[in-house]
Amino acid sequence: MSEINYLELREKIVANRASGLWTLMMGFHFKYLGAMIFLTFGAISKTATFLLLAYFIDEVLGTGGNIIGAIALIALSFVVLALVEGVFTFLSGRLAAQTAEGVTRRLRNFMFDHLQRLNFTFHDKSQTGDLIQRVTSDISAIQRFYAEQVIEFGRVILLFSVNFVVLLTINVELAVITVLIVPAIAIISLFFFRRVSKAYDAYQEADAKLSTVLQENLSGVRVVKAFARQPYESDKFEVANYDRYFKGTKLTRMHSIYWPITDVLASVQMLVGYIVGAIMAINGQITLGEYLAYVGMVVWIIQPMRGLGRIIVNASTGLVSFDRIAALVRESQEPLTEGIHRPESPLKGEVVFDNVSFEYEADVPVLHDISFKVEPGQIVALLGSTGSGKTTLVSLLPRFYEYTGGQILLDGVELKDYTREYLRRNIGIVEQEPFLFSRSIRENIAYGVDRSVTEEEVIAAAKAAAVHDVILSFPEGYNTVVGERGVTLSGGQKQRVVIARTILKNPRILLLDDATSSVDTETEAEIRAALENLMEARTTFVIAHRIQTVMIADLILVMDKGRIVQRGTHEELVEQQGIYRQIYDVQARIEDELEKEVSSV
Repeated sequence: MSEINYLELREKIVANRASGLWTLMMGFHFKYLGAMIFLTFGAISKTATFLLLAYFIDEVLGTGGNIIGAIALIALSFVVLALVEGVFTFLSGRLAAQTAEGVTRRLRNFMFDHLQRLNFTFHDKSQTGDLIQRVTSDISAIQRFYAEQVIEFGRVILLFSVNFVVLLTINVELAVITVLIVPAIAIISLFFFRRVSKAYDAYQEADAKLSTVLQENLSGVRVVKAFARQPYESDKFEVANYDRYFKGTKLTRMHSIYWPITDVLASVQMLVGYIVGAIMAINGQITLGEYLAYVGMVVWIIQPMRGLGRIIVNASTGLVSFDRIAALVRESQEPLTEGIHRPESPLKGEVVFDNVSFEYEADVPVLHDISFKVEPGQIVALLGSTGSGKTTLVSLLPRFYEYTGGQILLDGVELKDYTREYLRRNIGIVEQEPFLFSRSIRENIAYGVDRSVTEEEVIAAAKAAAVHDVILSFPEGYNTVVGERGVTLSGGQKQRVVIARTILKNPRILLLDDATSSVDTETEAEIRAALENLMEARTTFVIAHRIQTVMIADLILVMDKGRIVQRGTHEELVEQQGIYRQIYDVQARIEDELEKEVSSV
């Protein structure tokens, strides 16, 4: 979207509907104006057909004599006007469609980019199905708003205006009688507009919940099957589906009430107009040709106004969808390049936590006064129970979340002075739950590097992660396409591919969030040996539950309820009474029991 600035578009969308909808058309204004102009010519051509009919009746047929030539000319004129109307209508629709497609393409690109820039806190609380609904269904409703509803609104106004002005030239009294019902239709349309807007908003919310249920079920289909929970999931889907059905029928019911009312009003108005016009023609107030022209024009006065009501009601769906998009746009973006410190030399990796605190929500602290120092190249291990704050602590380093108290220094510089982009390019992360894209293994390994990667580099990273032989065992080797989220690979295989991806990135700081939890003991030893080589001269944070994994650390931090309750080396902590010694004793006892069972077999 090079022709328009994202920030400008965001400001306009957030400001109000009108500015947002207008700015979205940037670069398409002249096309849309052209659509309106062609629409005007089409409306004039339509009205000219009725005037030609009046001329034919009054001036040609009324004069008698030899009229064969005149009839041929009139017939040709009717054909020409029909062709002109058709051409202008086609051109108008084409330009409007091009505008709508261009606008929605731009909006989809903008929304995808916007979602990428939202902070982790937003994504933690958002439902994937709802976000997909807004980027697909809601944007499609906006597309229809541009392609159909706005252009149809212009067509209705033009048809009404042109025909009403011409009708005034025929007979003012008849023209006024013809539009008496218009205010009533407008009031009814506005009334239904408000009600339909609320109903459509509720319907979209229900549709989003249904999409979320479907998305979660398909993503977790293995868990569903493993626990034989298909009936439970079916019931949950049925509840969400019924809610969508209920709100959908309510919306349909409103439309079904609106149409009969406006149909009756429009039909009564046309009938009154026909009768009044016929009486005037009989009394000589208007000619027969003018009456026949009126019969045609009254349809294009009353029906457009009825259509205007329909457009106003239907436009509510596009406007509601725009409001839903705007609500998402109002969410604060995470500025990747905001920061004053841009070091020219590589990071050393000295990290200092000075009384750091963090809370996801106000007055609900997660980390309390965390303080420690890590020298460049040192290994720090974090040990503790689930929910003790280990993952949250390391997530502060790449600024996934902003600490709310104290300070973190990286190479002596406040962490918030670095840009997020710089930090994330220099920090490698292996998460507890490995994620792979539905692409080839080669592409997944090379994903974290923004340059061309050679085959040798990919293979070297795979070997370091002890996954090279596994990859070669697949028929297509490194070209093997993994399933969605990597489901065609085992947990250990996925983890090792992710580790290879991090190794290839060659970061200055490593964050290993329980990186070996999904592998067997033998593979863990291979990965640990590879990681020990990788961790040389790199500051590394290791989250683990196995004592054997953290023994090599220069500093071990034992965490409990968001606080550091013990710190030191393995040798120091094993001599102290506390959580570390308890975990060590439990794991040592389990290993002894396993060795006895194995030796007795």
